[in-house]
Amino acid sequence: MNGNFFSTPTFPTNTPNPSESPPGNINFSTTSLPIEQSYIENILRLNKGKKVKVYYSYPDSNEWKDKIYEGIIEEAGRDHLIISDPKTGDWYLLRMIYLNYVTFEERINYSHDYSEKTY
Repeated sequence: MNGNFFSTPTFPTNTPNPSESPPGNINFSTTSLPIEQSYIENILRLNKGKKVKVYYSYPDSNEWKDKIYEGIIEEAGRDHLIISDPKTGDWYLLRMIYLNYVTFEERINYSHDYSEKTY
């Protein structure tokens, strides 16, 4: 009845360019991160193999209110950190949500080379 009066709405679409890699595919083989990728987990990945102290707080625990873990960075993900303690042989899988800060015994790898893209 009103087919000629009301037009069907159209919406713009984002069609990805096949020559570009999708967002989130980051190459961590380099020691450089673009400014928009300087998240904690990426910085920890750049420092894999280094000895650290990681400071955690567990607000819902009376026994473990604050805890310090010492060890070597093995892996880091968006929501977790894996460290190994060479003194005890223990490995820890720690959730990032409870992380307060990290201290290093040596210089931190953290570079912003704007001439090289690592997407």
